[in-house]
Amino acid sequence: MTATLAPPPRRKAGPAKRLRSFARRWWHQLTSMRTALLLLLALALAAIPGSTFPQRAISSVDVADYYTAHPDLAPWLDRLWAFDVYTSPWFSAIYLLLMISLVGCIIPRLGVHWRALRAPVPDAPRRMSILPYHRVVEGDLNQSRARAVFKQRRWRTAVREAEDGTVTIAAEKGHLRETGNLLFHTSIIFMLVGIAVGSLGTWYGNRILSEGKSYCNNLQQYDEYGLGSWVEETDLPRFCLTLNAFDAEFTDGGPTAYDADVSYETPSGDGDYDLEVNHPLNLEGTNVFLIGHGYTAVVTYTDRYGQTQTLHQEFLAMDAALNSEGAFKFPDVNVDPATGVVDPDAEVGFDAILVPTFDDATEMLLGSEPEPNNPVLALTAYTGDLGLGDGLPESVYAVNPDQIASGGLEQVNDQVEVIGVGDSMTLPDGSSLTFDGVEQYAVLQVRHDPGGPIVLIGALLLLGGLLPALAVRRRRYWIRWNPDGTVETAGLNRNDYDGLDEECDELTALIAGNEPPRTDNDTHDDGDRA
Repeated sequence: MTATLAPPPRRKAGPAKRLRSFARRWWHQLTSMRTALLLLLALALAAIPGSTFPQRAISSVDVADYYTAHPDLAPWLDRLWAFDVYTSPWFSAIYLLLMISLVGCIIPRLGVHWRALRAPVPDAPRRMSILPYHRVVEGDLNQSRARAVFKQRRWRTAVREAEDGTVTIAAEKGHLRETGNLLFHTSIIFMLVGIAVGSLGTWYGNRILSEGKSYCNNLQQYDEYGLGSWVEETDLPRFCLTLNAFDAEFTDGGPTAYDADVSYETPSGDGDYDLEVNHPLNLEGTNVFLIGHGYTAVVTYTDRYGQTQTLHQEFLAMDAALNSEGAFKFPDVNVDPATGVVDPDAEVGFDAILVPTFDDATEMLLGSEPEPNNPVLALTAYTGDLGLGDGLPESVYAVNPDQIASGGLEQVNDQVEVIGVGDSMTLPDGSSLTFDGVEQYAVLQVRHDPGGPIVLIGALLLLGGLLPALAVRRRRYWIRWNPDGTVETAGLNRNDYDGLDEECDELTALIAGNEPPRTDNDTHDDGDRA
């Protein structure tokens, strides 16, 4: 009877070793290309709510309107950061995981690629006939000519001589493909970093500025603004800007050129600038862009006591012909000069449409020409409580519709009244609104984006890496002079490359002298010098 020895008991791995094994396994999983692609898809899907729901960073008014329209759903969406998608924890988590995955994927490949560039060209296998391309060449091939052809075609070469007299020239080409792949993936990291820096450090402000008006760079004077998470109001640079004159040129019913003559004051000096589309003004590290144009209606309201107020009100364009909508609001009118008593229900508002070129010969209100050749105002008047004292945000381009619906404002005229420049609309209480004329305004955007240069570098790297990654093919070619006088050639493609046989035949013909060697001026080479 033969005794059998029991295997020694298995030692359980300690907690530290199990933790290292667990971390190593998940690190390999996170840094795999498959995970990077899944995270990239997840990032694209996570950005969908940012395009579906209004974002506070873009327009808090739109978020407030969404709360009004969906009072039950909006609070739940807000708990899920649906109105702050790009600064939400879950979006940031996907973003950071994608960054880590790409960095962990690229760094090892950089080391492998660097070692491959420095390593000598591999020798041919002992039996070259096993390779996809193999020929036995009739006649002799000159070794010096072979090296010259490879040099002209930018192949990496290595010459090896065996003890039995066998001479092999090994040639390799196409490392630029992997270089392109690494540049392409590195460009994604640059773009992600640039977008993140831009999201945290970017700020912008939009301002409608009429001719002859000025404003200074602070949030209270912007019509719309957005601040990155790292930006405070005190970080905004100090400068003031004045729109001296604005000129818009139109052809065939559309604008062809905008030209704004502006002057500025900064702590470092003053100056003038001719601001045009795509030609921004740089002030204190920010760029001032000209992004739009419109009209300002100038009106004078005379209340029933004879007191007047003149208002310059910007109008928003509704179409390409610059038919525009706006409103005139006069909360401080109809004050009895004898007693100083204010009637809170005697506030006046006008919903208005500004038509730059009104055609008197037709019944159409809206015009088809954007130039102010015959401007008119189409007015609807309201009296009552404008609702400006409740503290809620509302549009300056329309009379509060909630006040109209609740009866706080009562419409005065049954039909829309159209008046031209110099004409007046008289209300039943004896007050009137006179249309004094039209001015032009420019829409300016002041923007500071520290992530822009980083994104630009990423875009350049992407273009520089994408072309070789798609066009270059890595391949190898060998020539062996055997002691018995025979010459063998063989080729191997490292990527999908249908033209390997043709290229190897061409190389063999060039080395044999059947074709002239290609000169350095030829441009259809897709290899590299590495």
